[in-house]
Amino acid sequence: MAKTTGLGDDLYVGGYHIGGDIQQLGVKGGQALLDVTDITQSAHSRLGGLRDGSLDITSYHDPAAGQSHAAFSGLPRTDVIMAYLRGQAIGNPSACLNAKQVNYDPTRAADGSLLFKVTGDGDSYGLEWGLQLTAGLRTDTTATNGTSLDNGAGTANGAQAYLQAVSLTGSTVTITVQHSTDNATWTTLVAFTAYTSAPAAQRVTASGTVNRYLRVISAGTFTSTAFQVTLVRNATAVVF
Repeated sequence: MAKTTGLGDDLYVGGYHIGGDIQQLGVKGGQALLDVTDITQSAHSRLGGLRDGSLDITSYHDPAAGQSHAAFSGLPRTDVIMAYLRGQAIGNPSACLNAKQVNYDPTRAADGSLLFKVTGDGDSYGLEWGLQLTAGLRTDTTATNGTSLDNGAGTANGAQAYLQAVSLTGSTVTITVQHSTDNATWTTLVAFTAYTSAPAAQRVTASGTVNRYLRVISAGTFTSTAFQVTLVRNATAVVF
């Protein structure tokens, strides 16, 4: 497989599309390792512990409406949903995190530069790597059936879906993830709660079988809406 660079990446936080304000970021996730080595063993023995994750972000200062200062400066006590996109195409990887934002710390250097450090620490679920079901930011001006993604085979352990709703002109939008065994007959896998304003973000879950093909559809009363969707298939049974 061809190696890639980090060119063309993007970032969404709580429905704010702010990749253009980000200098760099670090993505961390996985299980804590619990040391269960006993006295009969000559090497470490470990079990998987709690899942966790974090996004460490370095941001420029952009006070324009809908940009990084608006996204970060509120320092919310409630959870925020973050999504890092590795490139912007259907089927590309995306790392999503239900997080607590713990800081918004500026550094003004002697050369006049101004950078902010932001950390999102995982809350309840840990970092989840999935696949983009929209090619980065998708803009619909009417109810739309999106392009499908072929995953090669179905899976049996449910999924989590993440929505970043960036903008809305209109009254209401419902975004739904559908699945299919043949790329022709579609049923609902999971539907996000209808949103009536933006920016906003959601995480929802689906249990059981996730069929081979996936697509995102929009419906509602609107003249324009922009959003991004990622879906995380569970390769094994997951308990949160």
